[in-house]
Amino acid sequence: MTEPQIIAMPASRAGTRTVAPAQRWPTAAIAELFDRPFMDLLHEAQTVHRAHFDANEVELATLLSIKTGGCPEDCGYCPQSVHYDTGVDAGKLMDLDAVRDAATAAKQAGATRFCMGAAWRAPKDRDIENVSALVKLVKSLGLESCATLGMLSESQAHALKDAGLDYYNHNLDTAPEAYGRIISTRDYQDRLDTLEHVRDAGLSVCCGGIVGMGESRLERAGLIAQLANLDPYPESVPINELVRVEGTPLADAEKIDPFEFVRTVAVARITMPKARVRLSAGRAQMDEALQALCFVAGANSIFYGDKLLITGNPDVERDRALLARLGLRPRAA
Repeated sequence: MTEPQIIAMPASRAGTRTVAPAQRWPTAAIAELFDRPFMDLLHEAQTVHRAHFDANEVELATLLSIKTGGCPEDCGYCPQSVHYDTGVDAGKLMDLDAVRDAATAAKQAGATRFCMGAAWRAPKDRDIENVSALVKLVKSLGLESCATLGMLSESQAHALKDAGLDYYNHNLDTAPEAYGRIISTRDYQDRLDTLEHVRDAGLSVCCGGIVGMGESRLERAGLIAQLANLDPYPESVPINELVRVEGTPLADAEKIDPFEFVRTVAVARITMPKARVRLSAGRAQMDEALQALCFVAGANSIFYGDKLLITGNPDVERDRALLARLGLRPRAA
């Protein structure tokens, strides 16, 4: 088997961080995890999970789209791209009062982390100033803060850190060798550069990917290898199932086998044992039994609330009922 490419995060100027030269997790080793009998894989994932976390605790996070639509990128999965006719109109950045109302409601519903997403390729410095005000607002409510705004410069990452941002989300989406099939308006190194800027600023990293975009199992292994070999690996790892949206190039992609999705969660848990592994996009299309299997496989964070950017998310009461039936407790603030 040919070892797929692992693209290294550039070393910082101090020369203290890059992908581990020896590769903690070669793609071939991760592919072997994927190939294990399902029950054996889940047993190992649950064992690793219990070694580092309370197995009956789940982090609740809420994601708000603070600036929707009009993105110049051509990501094949995204209904917010200007390249596709999906019925999503470009909007302006939400004001302080609207974000305060949303964050307050999220906290009252039990969320401990509030994430804000904006459909930019790369924000301008004035955008960072506006988002910084929103970050300060979220922090004043006693919530952890996270933002996903596209590519960041070094100075922008530091500005967000100075505003009090806790986490920055910037997903790798897929394996390096599959990336060109999904997007042409930026390359993989652009994503790694942003992650480097985020780390240099002292922000925690939220970084994962999307499965079900036509990738092979080996390419899924390549995505996990890319994440697990970051030094350090992300503190938060969202595993997204493709939400097929009419009008996007991936609208007719074949749905991933549900057990393959669970395998992906389990492999993420084994290879990144101390990370929060989050069920993110696509949870609305999962039945309760599948979600329960994902928790067994080591998922311990969910996006919680009415919307995940612009696609549906299971509603709060249904989530509360499921967690109660499984004996799972929300993580305390």
